[in-house]
Amino acid sequence: MRVLLQRVKQASVEIDGNVNGKIGQGLLLLVGFTENDGDKEIEYLARKVLNARIFSDADDKMNLNLQQVSGSILSISQFTLYAQTRKGNRPSFTR
Repeated sequence: MRVLLQRVKQASVEIDGNVNGKIGQGLLLLVGFTENDGDKEIEYLARKVLNARIFSDADDKMNLNLQQVSGSILSISQFTLYAQTRKGNRPSFTR
């Protein structure tokens, strides 16, 4: 399982011109799964994401986590996080 997270002031996802998800301040997650991922991996990364201290406090230091800023999560499935790009210019998704 791979997660790319981005701190956002706001984010939304559109499909065919329709907004399917929208948040204010929080985290945008691009999440890639493999067939070997299970509850253990999901719980571990969920804990890491929720506890990541990447939001600024009053002293402008990154000391606050998502819950401390009452932030939201927008999670988007992104299988391309597992692309193989070592050979050639075209990503491969086979083993």
